[in-house]
Amino acid sequence: MTDTTTARTHELNLYRQYFDVVAAGRKTIEVRVRYPHLADMAAGDTIRFRIKGTEETCDVLVKRVTAYDDFETLLDGEGPQNVNPTSTREQQLANIRDIYPPEKEALGALAIEIELLGA
Repeated sequence: MTDTTTARTHELNLYRQYFDVVAAGRKTIEVRVRYPHLADMAAGDTIRFRIKGTEETCDVLVKRVTAYDDFETLLDGEGPQNVNPTSTREQQLANIRDIYPPEKEALGALAIEIELLGA
């Protein structure tokens, strides 16, 4: 019997401020809404982050994907220092909710543990 599971590459956009901490290897948890197109993301996959409108990219390995009901629970479960070591928990929650309005948060949240590739 053969294993039909293969690692995939997902292309996702990031704002410059988050891209920089990922590219520096300091951000180990990426936060996303639990959109259907991310449902198949799994450990072993690669994410290619891109700053929208540029050719700047950064590749990371997905180590783990954990679902949460909301962003607040995610930050408490993962530790805000892993999500963004440059801001407080309260700032992070406000920033995430600026990006994702309540109707998006209602879909649930994903904590994607990442590791910088090619560092």
